Order: sequence, then structure tokens, then C-alpha cells
Amino acid sequence: MGTNMNSQYTDQPFSENSAYGEIIQKLYAAVYSTDANGLITYYNKAAAELWGREPEIGKDLWCGSWKIFDTRGEVLPLDSCPMAIALREGREVKGVEIIVERPDGSRRNVAPFPRPVFDETGILTGAVNMLVDITDLREAEAELRKKEENSRLLVASLEKNAEQQAEELLRRNIELKKSEERYHKMIEEVEDYAILLMSREGFVQNWNKGAEKIKGYREDEIIGKHFSIFYLPEDREQRLPWKLLAAAENYGKAMQEGWRVRKNGTRFWGSIVITALHNDAGDVIGFSKVTRDLTEKKAAEDKIRKYAAELEFQNRELEQFAYAAAHDMKEPLRKIQFYNNYITENTAQLPEKMRDFLYRSTTAAARMQRLIDDLLTYSKASSFSQDLTLVNLNDIVSTVLLTHHDSIERTGAVIECGQLPVIKAMPYQFNQLFENLISNSLKYQHPDREPRIRIAASLVPGSELKEIKEVDGTYHKITVTDNGIGFDTSYSGKIFDLFQRLHDDPNYSGTGIGLAICKKIVQNHQGFIRASSLPHQGAEFAVYIPGAGY
Repeated sequence: MGTNMNSQYTDQPFSENSAYGEIIQKLYAAVYSTDANGLITYYNKAAAELWGREPEIGKDLWCGSWKIFDTRGEVLPLDSCPMAIALREGREVKGVEIIVERPDGSRRNVAPFPRPVFDETGILTGAVNMLVDITDLREAEAELRKKEENSRLLVASLEKNAEQQAEELLRRNIELKKSEERYHKMIEEVEDYAILLMSREGFVQNWNKGAEKIKGYREDEIIGKHFSIFYLPEDREQRLPWKLLAAAENYGKAMQEGWRVRKNGTRFWGSIVITALHNDAGDVIGFSKVTRDLTEKKAAEDKIRKYAAELEFQNRELEQFAYAAAHDMKEPLRKIQFYNNYITENTAQLPEKMRDFLYRSTTAAARMQRLIDDLLTYSKASSFSQDLTLVNLNDIVSTVLLTHHDSIERTGAVIECGQLPVIKAMPYQFNQLFENLISNSLKYQHPDREPRIRIAASLVPGSELKEIKEVDGTYHKITVTDNGIGFDTSYSGKIFDLFQRLHDDPNYSGTGIGLAICKKIVQNHQGFIRASSLPHQGAEFAVYIPGAGY
């Protein structure tokens, strides 16, 4: 193992001093020789690098490899190596491949080319072997095979994907065709809407049953005609059809309601939507047009508007009559009160029964006076003016409390008033609202305790109020709460009606109009009012006024 790699037998084919030996040492190919017994006699530097070791001259047999394997990876005995076969059989060995393992464990693929050497008499004197390192070739071949396999798998995968995509595309095309057939069938069968396609210039290109039903034309009568045929002459003169097409082209859609003409010349009220159709480049290529016959709806709406106008007129007439009647009743009532008072003050001696009748007459006249005043107030509350102004409710409540100063002093009532909002309202109506609510709390006080009235305000979301349909926005909630005698909650829905009194007790006066006035005032301001109570524990009246826009 430790012999110098240049050691050699001089009687062998190559020697260090020979011209051949010098050339062999410079070759990149691994070359070595053996004697007739297979003992290594010479090797060059390339052979030692291939083996990864330096064999001992005259001791190592057949080759200098550490280990040899066949191409299947099985160990190859040294006496079965190509060099041993060439010496043993005296012939050149070709087309054989072996795997050489170095001492460090690395392996190289090698193609040996052993050739026996004979003297002039034909006697075998040794052999020469050239070892060609084909590791890079085999690795390249393996990499190529791997790439070929990957390419084969990729091609197979692509073919499979292409096949699947083709099947999916076919399935989608079938579904699309079915969908288009269903869509066209649906469009054709719809009878409540006239649905048609138009060219960019407005010429009709298709027709459905709804169009035939609404407009009266058969498909063969209308295809190719301009859609302006459905419009009134005055609309055509004003270029309305073409204006609608321009609007749809500019804004994507055009909507309009108006009178249209059927084939037989009759008119119908149509609601139309024209939508621009675009190609992939975004250019307008035509329009779709949907028409709905709203003649019955328009007739109903017109009738409702007519009824509403008539009702409004009748209400105004009724309000004016009520106001005039109440005003006209005041004069004879004043005379009755004047004569009753005169008799009472100037007649010293009257029988007991006559004095009772006179007292009843005076009381009835006073009650009638209050009723007339309340009717006049209700009549004024029923008239709503749009001239709303900013009203500070704190100022309104302060004014009302000032008018009840004597009653508050006399009863020892405690009034608690929180911060109230500033809203848009009619000042005189809200003055009347608080006047009625506060006077009721003072009037219906509990006999066993001092009156306590609390006035407060807060904001609540519209979504929490079941009385309204529009849940957006907020509402001002203004409450007037007392600790009076209260009322039966089963009547909470009726107490805001005209002539509905909270109590029938004769000790509590009233006309049954005050809360009806409150309801009317709140409704005038787009709000509503609630009442809640527990008998003998008190009552609460809650007024809700929109917070936005007021």
C-alpha cells in the first residue's frame, strides 16, 4: 500500500524511463498493467485517483480497487473482474461496466477495457487495462431518465387535466345551453312584463308573451319596428323615446312612467326600465326594455288622492264649522251666565229648591263654557302649519308652571324638571300640550300625599318603537310622570279619544277633550303619545317627537 505510485517492473510493457511510460503518466485516463499472474506491475496517477488509493506493485491482484460491484450493486469477487477474465481467457473484454468503491465510501461507475499482452512467441506476458470513468455520464443519463419520467408524468397529467377540462367545458356548455333555453323560455312565458331587446337605434329584435298581452302586437307584426310606436304622438314630438335611449347609454339605465299606446289605440300607464347592453370592450350594442302595466295601480292611487283631497276639504269644513258653532254658542251662554249671576246676587229670599236649581244651572253653564273653550282649542290644534320654529321646551314648561303657581303653592306640589331639548315645533301648540299634561297631574292628585311631578327628556332609537314604520333616526322622548291616583291601564288606548275622561268621579272636573288635544298636537309634529299607569300609584305620559328634522 505504501509503495510509490511510480514503482514498476522494467520488464513490463511500460516503464518510467520508457517513452510510453512517460506518455501514460500524463494521460487523464486511468491505465494500469499486470503480469501474467495478475499482479499489478504499473499504474498511472489517474488510476490511483480513480481507485482512491495506491495499490502495492507486485502484491495487489488484477486491479487496485478497494471494492468492486456489478451494476446491480452486488459485490463482484476480484477473480471475476474483467481484468481477471482477460488474463484467464487470454482475450480482450468489452462492453462491461463495474462500480468501484473507494476507501472513503464514494463510488464511481467505470467502463474497463482490459487487453492481454503476448510476446513474439505468443506466450501471455501480462495485460493492460484502461478504466474510463463514466459516472458523470450515468448521472446525466439518470437525470435525463428522471426528467423524461417527469415529462411523461407531466404530459400524462396535462392530458388528464385537458381531458377533465374538456369534459367540464362540455358539461358547462350543456348547462349554459339549458340555462339559456330556460331563460329564453322564461322570458317568452312571462305575461306580467313586456320584455324585449332592441338594437342600438331602438328597433325591436324580440318579443315575449307579456309584450303581446300588454301592447297588443304579435311578434311578426312588431319585430323590426321602432319602439317609439308605443309612445303618444306628443311624446314622440318631444323626442322622449330617443331621450330615454340617450339616458340609458350615458347612465346605464333609464326609468320612466307615463301613458303608452296599445295596438288598438287604447292607452295604458306603463312603468319602463331601459338598460344598456355592452360588449366586452364596453361599447353599447343594444338595449333591453322592461315594461309593466300599472294602469290599475295608477287608477287606485288617483282615487286615493281624490279621496284624500275630499277628506281634507271635509275636515277643514268640519273644523271651521266646529269653530264657528263653538264661537256662536258663547254669546247665548254668556247671557245665561249673566242672568244666573244677576238672579243669585239680587234675590235674597228664594226657596231651597229654587236655589238648588239655580246652582245647577250655573254649574252646567260653567261646564258648557269649559267644553266650548276646549272644542275651540281642539279645532285650533287640528290645523297644522308648516311654519315650524326652534322652540326651547325649558322655556315652554317654565311659562306653564308660572300659570299654575297658585295651584302648586296651595297643594304643596313638588315639580322636578330635567334638561329638555330644543326642537322645531309650533310654540303655541306645545304650550297647550304641557298645559294639559301638567294640569291633569295637578288635578288628579292623590288625597293622601303631596303631588310630585317629574318632567324629563331622553333620546331613543326609532328601532325600539313599535308605533313607527321607519326605524331609522332617533326620537325625543319627553315624559310627564306623577304620583296621583292613576287610571286603569285597560283604558290607556281610549283616553286620547274625544270626550273620554280618565275618571267618572264628580269630584274631578273635565270635558274629556284635553288628552285628545295632546294627541292631535303630537301627531301634527309627526310623533305619537303613550300613557301608562297603575291605579292609586300615579301615571306617566310619554311624548315621542322625531329628533332628526325637528
